[in-house]
Amino acid sequence: MRDLIETQRPGFASRLLHAAREAGRLIIGLIYPPTCIACQAATSEPHGLCAACWSGIRFIERPFCERLGTPFQVDFGQPLVSPAALADPPVFGRARAVAEYDGTASLLVHRLKYNDRPELACALGGMMTRAGAELLRDADLIVPVPLHRWRLWRRRFNQAMALAQVVAGESGLPCDPSALARVKHTRRQVGLTKAQRQENLQGAFRVPSGAAARLRAKRVLLVDDVLTTGSTANAAARALLRGGAASVDILAFARVVQEL
Repeated sequence: MRDLIETQRPGFASRLLHAAREAGRLIIGLIYPPTCIACQAATSEPHGLCAACWSGIRFIERPFCERLGTPFQVDFGQPLVSPAALADPPVFGRARAVAEYDGTASLLVHRLKYNDRPELACALGGMMTRAGAELLRDADLIVPVPLHRWRLWRRRFNQAMALAQVVAGESGLPCDPSALARVKHTRRQVGLTKAQRQENLQGAFRVPSGAAARLRAKRVLLVDDVLTTGSTANAAARALLRGGAASVDILAFARVVQEL
């Protein structure tokens, strides 16, 4: 009889702990009801979106360009590369994003980046994990797009790193924030043309000497919050490839479909 109790005890303790956690969640939910991460309306689950805000996101799904991840208006019935990718091939291999950068998606990115809402990374990163499933299957290492130390000091956290850590945690892949450094303090990209962005980012990224061995022959998934013209992604991918990476794909939460 004693042996039977001993064998059942671990399972009983696990069930008791699970019940205690569920009770704790219910109590917290009664005191602090879950709200929409975009508009603060009531929701059924924490860190989620209400129906109205969910409908305000233009999710990017196939058919889209296999290189740039930009959506096609017509389904041609087979994987295709867009004329833009053929005319000006990116340095990176493939890019994927959850949604177009407008409406609710742009609001969430802005709040994550500028409004001291790092908890939003949990919801956004979860959506990125699902949108980037095919890239994650082929990746060995996740690397966030780094901020220059002065910008990091002013902003206090790197939103790309917060997203990368969530994606790494959900996918089981390692995340190496120190594999790539931003060594040039560039001016903000907002308002610049594509040519000006490329010039602005010339020599902005570098693989530190101590990270080269960890990066060698690795298939890297580079994570950022927004993909606009692709200038930042190209500059970062170029530095990673020069530093020894075998390939670089890009995963972002949102992307600009029509260049600003």
